Amino acid sequence: MKFEKIQAPKGVREYLPPESSAFDWVRTQLIAPAAAAGYQLMELPVFEDTNLFTRGVGESTDVVSKEMYTFEDRGGRSITLRPEGTAGVMRAVIENNLDRGQLPVKVWYSGQFFRAERPQAGRYRQFYQVGIEAIGVEDPAIDAEVIAIADRGFKNLGLKNYRLDITSLGDAASRAAHRVDLMKFIGTLNLDEATAARAALNPLRLFDDKRPEMQEAMKAAPLLMDYLSAESSANFTQVLKYLDALKISYVLNPRMVRGLDYYTGTTFEFVHSDLGAQAGIGGGGRYDGLMETLGGQSLSGIGFGLGVDRALLAAVAEKSLPQEQFTSDLFIIPLGDDAMTTALITAQELRAIGIKTEIAFGDRSLKGAMKGADKSGAQYVVVFGESELSSGVVNLKRMRDGDTSSVKIAQLKDVLRETLSR
Repeated sequence: MKFEKIQAPKGVREYLPPESSAFDWVRTQLIAPAAAAGYQLMELPVFEDTNLFTRGVGESTDVVSKEMYTFEDRGGRSITLRPEGTAGVMRAVIENNLDRGQLPVKVWYSGQFFRAERPQAGRYRQFYQVGIEAIGVEDPAIDAEVIAIADRGFKNLGLKNYRLDITSLGDAASRAAHRVDLMKFIGTLNLDEATAARAALNPLRLFDDKRPEMQEAMKAAPLLMDYLSAESSANFTQVLKYLDALKISYVLNPRMVRGLDYYTGTTFEFVHSDLGAQAGIGGGGRYDGLMETLGGQSLSGIGFGLGVDRALLAAVAEKSLPQEQFTSDLFIIPLGDDAMTTALITAQELRAIGIKTEIAFGDRSLKGAMKGADKSGAQYVVVFGESELSSGVVNLKRMRDGDTSSVKIAQLKDVLRETLSR
């Protein structure tokens, strides 16, 4: 009986060797600045109660209305694969009383997220993000720190062709004053039923409408930046002053609206010029009121999500990925059962001190095993045969130039540790 091949679901980006080493490098570089700033890891479930996202993210968003993977579990509960990270972090903070301890709560996370979108380059149904959240302190300085951490992550990748767009979505009073005039303006437009319904839920969503006719119609719309309260304006001005002090360049973009409804105050997005339509490589902002909406205290927070997939594409476009791929330090070729036992023991000892060691498995000839050692990119190779086992001495061959030296098997660990440290 012949079985058909099973393929990965459409819209899923897989990372296989050797590309997976580049993916891992990108993810590590994006995480490193957060860890250096005292943010701690939070591991969360990839599925949550659907209400978490409908309440937290916003019913007017495309994420909730069109893009969520939602299903009913065996207990009849509505479950959704997480489309973003902040709501889940906030749920965990509330549920585990982290907001009752030292503030701000500073965490980072990474992993898969899911949106039912039309797959294309840089836009996947399963995608990867690195994110941070700083919850419980309203201070323009922490807004600047969060942005600086994201900027440092992209600089770690060697990226240069990106810009930081930033705006303020104000406080509740600012948005209320703006909404009155914005709704009057929207009332003059000839909207289809679906767009009108979306505007009724959140009129700011129309700024994010990608249809050319809507972009043209919204050119004359009143801008929220012109309605900022004195406090919101002062806070945002201070954020910009901190960014200036940190020498982080930015572009004021008063028409920017992120795709999630919980954003308030400082809001930002990093855009890369080499990625075409999917130019956003990360973004975030402050979210006053989100914790209350999810049943917690009235505490503010700020965070970001950076796209690992798109950051990798940007690094490829700018040719900033490190050239070296995974290589082992030593490749052991055992000839016979006794040699394999010695090879396994030796490899275990070497790996324990951080020396990357591979073994030639299977009943391969010496010539075939040497070809395998060459393809592995190993720096050194040794052969364990009868004569080597009886003498206790092996020939350590340096692969790049063929230089060979005799080394006692018992001293192989010390010799390699010294040689590789040079």
